[in-house]
This record gives sequence, C-alpha cells and structure tokens, in this order.
Amino acid sequence: MVRGALASTAGWSYDVVSVGVPSPVRAGEILAEPVNLGRGWVGFDFEAAFGKPTRVVNDAAMQALGSYEGGKMLFLGFGTGMGSAVVAGGIVEPMELGHLPFRKATFEDYVGERGRQRLGKKKWSAAVAETVERLQAALEPDYVVLGGGNAKKLDELPPNARLGANNNAFTGAFRLWDEVPAETA
Repeated sequence: MVRGALASTAGWSYDVVSVGVPSPVRAGEILAEPVNLGRGWVGFDFEAAFGKPTRVVNDAAMQALGSYEGGKMLFLGFGTGMGSAVVAGGIVEPMELGHLPFRKATFEDYVGERGRQRLGKKKWSAAVAETVERLQAALEPDYVVLGGGNAKKLDELPPNARLGANNNAFTGAFRLWDEVPAETA
C-alpha cells in the first residue's frame, strides 16, 4: 500500500500523511490485522515508510470526521462490514458496533455485504433500518450519516439519517490535522 501511495504521489509536495484502516486503531496503533486485507498492518511504522508525520485512524472514523456538521453525529458505514463512529463537538470516537449481537448473529452479519447478498435488497434494507433505529435509541445522536459503498443502495433512508459520501474520508483526513476540532465544516 505504501509503495503504491508513494508512486501515485511522486512529485507531489505534502507535509503530512493520513491513513484510514478498516480495523480498530488506538493512539495511532493498529490493534488487529484488518479482516478483509492482507497481513502486515499491525506494528507497521507508517511514519518511517512515508518519511512524513503520519496519523493512522479507523477508516469509518476518518469518513465520519469528514461527514461531520456539528452537534452529535452517529456514522454507520455499510460496506464489506459495518464501520461506526460517533463525532461530538468535533471529537471523533471510533466504535466497533458492527460486532455487537443483533438477532441471531451481529449487526455486521446482517447489514454488511454478506448480509446484503444473503438477505436480498428488501430484507437487507429492513435490517439497516432496524440497525439505525436501535443504535439511535442507544446513542441519542442529533443525526445519523450513512456511508460506505452500500449505503447508496438504499431506496429509502431511515428517519433522521442522511447519505454520506466516500469522498468525505478525504475531508476527514485533512481534519485529523486540525489543531482545534472544527464544530462545523
């Protein structure tokens, strides 16, 4: 990944690097190998590899930070699995809500890609709506942003939710370097 990023940015002028990884990250350290990527992420020294100050965060947290428009926001990313984060007062709190029990398995088993394939669009959409409803009740956000590659496959959004965009991860990558968290963009 680093070789590809360096090759793609050859000749660019930049001072810092932001990396989003689909895995739990604490204090810039990847805690577990990403389930859907190759090995070698845990313990990797990104700063040395890029030769620039580098911040590593969970990928859903990066997209959440870029989607944030003030208040308390719940971000749910529907893709291979289910990414999640809460942003309040400009501070992002990554979460692993997809691994919590739901029905006969976990949220991720129902609303991630495997669930979408297994259930079909109508039942998957119903599982997404139920997921959003339960997590809104538990976390009491002002609003919910639905992102990830599969969110756009919903015909109807749950109440109090808006569609995010994967490009918001780029805004989040820049916001990681803000000195003081921005209340709104």
